[in-house]
Amino acid sequence: MVKYFFNEMDIKSTWDHVTSAFWQRYPNPFSTHVLTEDVVFREVTPDNRLHTRRLLTKTNRLPWWAERFFPGNLSRSVYILEDSIVDPLNKSLITFTWNLNHTKLMTVQERCVFQESEERPHCTQLKREAWISSGVYGFSRPIQEFGLARFKSNQAKAMKGLEYALANIHGFSLRLKVVEMHPTGTSGTQ
Repeated sequence: MVKYFFNEMDIKSTWDHVTSAFWQRYPNPFSTHVLTEDVVFREVTPDNRLHTRRLLTKTNRLPWWAERFFPGNLSRSVYILEDSIVDPLNKSLITFTWNLNHTKLMTVQERCVFQESEERPHCTQLKREAWISSGVYGFSRPIQEFGLARFKSNQAKAMKGLEYALANIHGFSLRLKVVEMHPTGTSGTQ
């Protein structure tokens, strides 16, 4: 079984600004769990798309109930790969991220599509999907539930971090509003 998450929202900023803010998200006061970000690979393809692979290091605090089941020396850092494709012609930014370690405990894969809104060109539509799975026999369901709850919490922080970067780009500290099309998102089992 896999837990699935989906939501979409309009960000009240142009695609150009959102894409620029995406690369300037860290550090920010809402994502202190992100420790490092490093570009591993970057190229512009013949069709003018920017392909980037980054390695992110984030902290990973286990829930209290898991502390007794897993060794104390288990790494508290999670290494995440992020592949992205920026297509300036079609005004889209697609990202795909997944964890490299702790995969026997839990795997989280996320896909985001930032696209210029056709109805409102001053807005950027964001569609976010995530798949959370665990192969720990007897504990996969609670681990996946924990992973889904943690993902929801972290994606809310990620949006605040993006708003923070957008505010810096616009030169003011006023929080930009995000209008949710599906406020709670959709989650379930696939």
